Amino acid sequence: FIRKGVADGNIVVVRNNRHTAIAPLAVGKGLRTKVNANIGTSGDHTDVDMELEKVKVCVAAGADTIMDLSTGGDIGFIRKAIIKASPLAIGTVPIYQAAAAMMKQKKALVDMTADDIFAAIEENGQDGVDFITVHCGVTRKSVAAIDSQGRLLGIVSRGGSITANWMKCNEKENPLYEQYDRLLDIARRYDMVLSLGDGLRPGCIADATDRGQVQELIFLGELAKRAKAQEVQVMIEGPGHVPIKDIQSNIMLEKSLCNGAPFYVLGPLPTDIAPGYDHITAAIGGAIAGTAGADFLCYVTPSEHLRLPGLEDVREGIMASRIAAH
Repeated sequence: FIRKGVADGNIVVVRNNRHTAIAPLAVGKGLRTKVNANIGTSGDHTDVDMELEKVKVCVAAGADTIMDLSTGGDIGFIRKAIIKASPLAIGTVPIYQAAAAMMKQKKALVDMTADDIFAAIEENGQDGVDFITVHCGVTRKSVAAIDSQGRLLGIVSRGGSITANWMKCNEKENPLYEQYDRLLDIARRYDMVLSLGDGLRPGCIADATDRGQVQELIFLGELAKRAKAQEVQVMIEGPGHVPIKDIQSNIMLEKSLCNGAPFYVLGPLPTDIAPGYDHITAAIGGAIAGTAGADFLCYVTPSEHLRLPGLEDVREGIMASRIAAH
């Protein structure tokens, strides 16, 4: 059943071929809805021991995967430590590492080159990262769709905003879109799942399902098809902030445009008014999304929008998402 799902593109098996200490994890159609927990440092708070404690909490609370979203400190060292400590599959966002390297050199982020970005992706693959978020659908055309329609909150994704600003300042296309085959070569070499990121996800329900979000999703559907042809596994990331009445249609849209590729959603959050309680908001949205066919829920903690999560925030976020997934 799982082999057929992988062949059809509606199931991914998450395990880097260099990360053999973990059990493979299947995500997708007809399988239990999985839950991811985010951890990681920031420039203001770099405590590796705390992140390793969070790994223990993630495992004990029943998360299926962990994403290391570190943006501060020695990101390579932190990633290796988390991979070594975790019995679960690990995901990352390599552009965070590429951006941090520029800041460490006291250079502007827009001075990054395509080689800088791909070098970070290669390093993540070598270290055994199982899945990576890559914002390939943030293109000049999809960003222009946001500009033409207008948004209350603009681009709220960190990777999406870095990419959009890079394109604007350099007057060039997104390297991850323009050199997509280069990305596929790296992913195929490590059997690393590409999580095609929603860099243009809405940051509030007023911006949900606008032209920018949909245009990015159209591109991701095209890129998912190209990945499948090259025997690279892909899942699609989704919003974000979505009114409760539109959650089902957002899932249906992704499944239609992306040929049934597994859908990985952040929450979603069906209201903007609950900072401090967004794990509850996300559980409501996640339950509806899972019912509609979402395959993978990214947890949201009580500290979402406010601060880095502490140990109890991580535990509560996982438990709320697990209830939603169940």
